[in-house]
Amino acid sequence: MSHHDQSWRFATDIVSEPEVIQAARAQSLELGIDAISPAIGAQSAVVTAATAARSVLEVGTGAGVSGLWLLRGATAATLTSIDVEADHQQGARSNFTDAGIQPSRVRLITGRARDVLPRMNENAYDVVLVDADPAGVIEYVEHALRLARPGGTVLVPHALWKGRVADPAQRDEITTGFRTLVTEIAASPAVVSALSTVGDGLLQITKLGE
Repeated sequence: MSHHDQSWRFATDIVSEPEVIQAARAQSLELGIDAISPAIGAQSAVVTAATAARSVLEVGTGAGVSGLWLLRGATAATLTSIDVEADHQQGARSNFTDAGIQPSRVRLITGRARDVLPRMNENAYDVVLVDADPAGVIEYVEHALRLARPGGTVLVPHALWKGRVADPAQRDEITTGFRTLVTEIAASPAVVSALSTVGDGLLQITKLGE
């Protein structure tokens, strides 16, 4: 094992995931949901904490794993979360309750993200996490950047997409979409960004002031 692989494994394994998030992760596996890794969850919590986030948007509720991590870093924030699967959101709501999160702090919207996002207020969120249909990641991130306030951050898990993005020989639609997103964001003067290699990759994009 290379030093890089050892460091990656250490950074991945060092995270201590709370029991309530472990339970939500187990439920995700039962439902066939590819939840964010504990390491990506921990980084997301750091971002919401450092941002002192009060308003958080999540595209892709799942069983609540990412939402729980986001709120772990933003203990006074309100979370708005979008998912097309009502049964997934029902499980997420139960997991939020088990975590002691007040119902008034969580707003779940059932619907397709591409239908819901255009109707939402721009510059309204401190942090936006995009973890929905990977085939639509570029479209969703465009909306996320519109909805994030200046100084707000957009988080994109799975940005290295199963290790395929770094391999130029991999040219399937989803891999190409993530590769295009990472490349274009890195060149954009409207944001500052960083790509973390923990988990399956986490693209962090902070919107510069206007």
